[in-house]
Amino acid sequence: MGKRILGGREKVKVAVVQAAPVFMDKQKTIEKACRLIKDAGRNKAELIAFSEAFIPTYPAYYTVGYETNPHEWTDYMIALQDNSVVIPSEDTEILGQAAKEAGAYVVMGLNELDDRAGSCTVYNTLLFIGKDGQVMGRHRKTMPTYTERIYWGKGDASDIRVFDTDIGRIGGLICWENHMTLIRAAMIHKGEDFHIAVWPGNWKRGEKQLLDADTSPEGALCNLQSLIKVHAFEAGAFVLSACGFLTPEDFPKRWHYIRDGNHINYGWAQGGSSVVNPAGRYLVEPNFEKDAILYAECHANQIKAVKAVFDSLGHYSRWDIAQLAVRQEAWNPEVPLTDPSSREVELPADELRRISEKFEVTLEKLESMLEEIQKIKRPGRRSRS
Repeated sequence: MGKRILGGREKVKVAVVQAAPVFMDKQKTIEKACRLIKDAGRNKAELIAFSEAFIPTYPAYYTVGYETNPHEWTDYMIALQDNSVVIPSEDTEILGQAAKEAGAYVVMGLNELDDRAGSCTVYNTLLFIGKDGQVMGRHRKTMPTYTERIYWGKGDASDIRVFDTDIGRIGGLICWENHMTLIRAAMIHKGEDFHIAVWPGNWKRGEKQLLDADTSPEGALCNLQSLIKVHAFEAGAFVLSACGFLTPEDFPKRWHYIRDGNHINYGWAQGGSSVVNPAGRYLVEPNFEKDAILYAECHANQIKAVKAVFDSLGHYSRWDIAQLAVRQEAWNPEVPLTDPSSREVELPADELRRISEKFEVTLEKLESMLEEIQKIKRPGRRSRS
């Protein structure tokens, strides 16, 4: 696959699914997702994107606070855990089978229950599934927004990733992560062909409440619509923007007391999904209809034409002036206690090159010096037999 744009393909058909979940019902929402995946597959889509936290819903529509009824809060929070997805699990196998039948890559927004023993933390996650039905990986939102922190933990450096496939390189960020300049830059520098940007709706600042529905043409008052155009141009990539949708009819009777209560705000979950080309223009304009699947054909030549003029990874960059340092490893709360003298120093290849150039030492000599340093024992330490 390597460096070929769109995996060497001339074009790839993509789909953005804009649909409402069955509110706080994992199994029925997964069933609905599988139907939609297969529908998109029958229409020859090879990349299918769903909105933020589609399974089982975006929980922060429920606006809890210290004044919330504790029994109501407990009911909701336990239900969120019970209806979140463990990766991997039978749930991901079901989604994978649908992706395999569709012959498509699927990027699914979901609530993920931590797979570590003893943890009940929920994460806002993008699940990446291959066309063979296997889980490729996940991206956990690195910074939950405002009241989202009531519901979700934070991802770490291992979640900043792009997947190389036979249709191109696929990455994604969740909601306002797309406004985190350095995180977004890190994704661009990984060479995306497709960027999946997912959101819980399309909003504006309201008068009587902080968030309200944006009913302007193209949802232009919402910051996401301008952002996706900017990212498409800066990355030289296609952006699949998947926005949430929810109506009163999407709440099962079990949750009517939440729907009709004083701590709910979902009027801005009105869609607004779209597809943007690398020139920052809509291939599919924002759609505000329920249960719509948006299709677009993405041509490799559109990427090539834009990057001939503006290539942020190549001729339109100045790494001698500014560089981006990105941590790669995951954050593990449990670290074995080891003798510091036994730890090896590992440096990325680009960092080794930088040091060798700075001190005018060949790479071979620098690597030999590092090997010798590894052999040195700290004073006062005994060698282990």
